[in-house]
Amino acid sequence: MNAYSDDIVAAHWMDWTQGSNLPKLLMTLFDVWVLKSPSLEKVPNIASWVPIDHQPCPPDVAAWCQRPNVMPIAMSKFGHEQLNNFGVRNVYVPHGIESVFKPTAHIKDNQGKVITGRDIMGFSEDKFVVMMTSVNKGAHPPRKAFAENFMAFSMFAQKHDDAVLYMHTEQSASMGGIDLKLLAHMCGIDESRIRYCDPYTYRMGLPQNAMAALYTGADVYLAASMGEGFGIPVVEAQACGTPVVVSRFTAQPELCGDGWIVEGQPYWDPAQASWFLTPSVPSILNGLEQAYARGRGRSLKAVEFAKQYEADHVYETYWKPAMKEIAEWCRLSQS
Repeated sequence: MNAYSDDIVAAHWMDWTQGSNLPKLLMTLFDVWVLKSPSLEKVPNIASWVPIDHQPCPPDVAAWCQRPNVMPIAMSKFGHEQLNNFGVRNVYVPHGIESVFKPTAHIKDNQGKVITGRDIMGFSEDKFVVMMTSVNKGAHPPRKAFAENFMAFSMFAQKHDDAVLYMHTEQSASMGGIDLKLLAHMCGIDESRIRYCDPYTYRMGLPQNAMAALYTGADVYLAASMGEGFGIPVVEAQACGTPVVVSRFTAQPELCGDGWIVEGQPYWDPAQASWFLTPSVPSILNGLEQAYARGRGRSLKAVEFAKQYEADHVYETYWKPAMKEIAEWCRLSQS
């Protein structure tokens, strides 16, 4: 009955572990501030792979991570530092990406036809493509900073006739977000300069190789948001050789191997009692201008940077030692 289903998690855990002699561990991959059910106190060991997208760590997030039956797993170096600042024992394991994310000039569609990322977008090869892929969900505040990014692109497009924007997201407010078509109009972006992913295709999901082709088809990936727990698309884009524009806040700078980091000003989020960052429109514009001045082509620097986040490397380097530490924690807590 609860909005985030945390009321049934403990019951599922009890049913799943009943009759087993193996050590029992519940792992979560979700915003932990939503975990309010008293039934979770009955679970002796919970490992929470926790996103922290504010600074400092919001009180509700810190309170969960400080519970004696919880071992936090920080998914970013920033999050690891924030938990350390609260004196919370935690381990660091970043997200990983699959090896399919690499420079992908073309793929075959369902009919066997060879197509490019530009074909999927609907843009010709002579365009300078700025790409965003962000879930359009939430409006108070709009964490993905669509307004600031759209305004910066509008100013950018006025200077460059070949500049276009591809949005891999839901264009309407149907998912609890904002009306992006209206926003684009209010920012002065001509309809011919912006494309949105087909709504049905977006909901059903594109194959990963098609996403790799899209990233490869872009000249710069724009992701200057108000805060990120991690930011998987930023790594995926770079793995495909596309430089990025991100905000100087939370996990974003540590994920920028090749690209431009934009400045901003603090934004107080009363819901989380902590700070976001509103990215600066002039600073975003400057990042786009620098990307344009560099010219088109794949970035080998970005590709090399992204290799540290390949799933197999993350498993060997981070998950194995983390699980050993978590297993020891479980053993000590049950002794």
